[in-house]
Amino acid sequence: MKTDEKIYLVREWGRSKGIIGSDGKATEQSQLAKLMEEVQELQDAIETNDQPEKVDAIGDCTVVLILLADIIGVPFEDCLDSAYDVIKGRTGKMVDGTFVKD
Repeated sequence: MKTDEKIYLVREWGRSKGIIGSDGKATEQSQLAKLMEEVQELQDAIETNDQPEKVDAIGDCTVVLILLADIIGVPFEDCLDSAYDVIKGRTGKMVDGTFVKD
């Protein structure tokens, strides 16, 4: 399945669960809290080197971000495009395992 189809299905899931859409009850703040919860799960998975949990947590973070983008009225794809436009020409170097921009 193509990524854009999967993003569509995530949005549909969010609508069906009452997270987003005209009947959606989630807020920017509640989605941010959910994202922080998912990031903590990712941290735990990294610390325990649990590969399946790492994959699940990254996916969960992505789902939350797709829905949060919808809540703020910007398609997730536009957010990703914006980020890529900023980084695509970025220069820098790796320092202790982290990319440091010039």
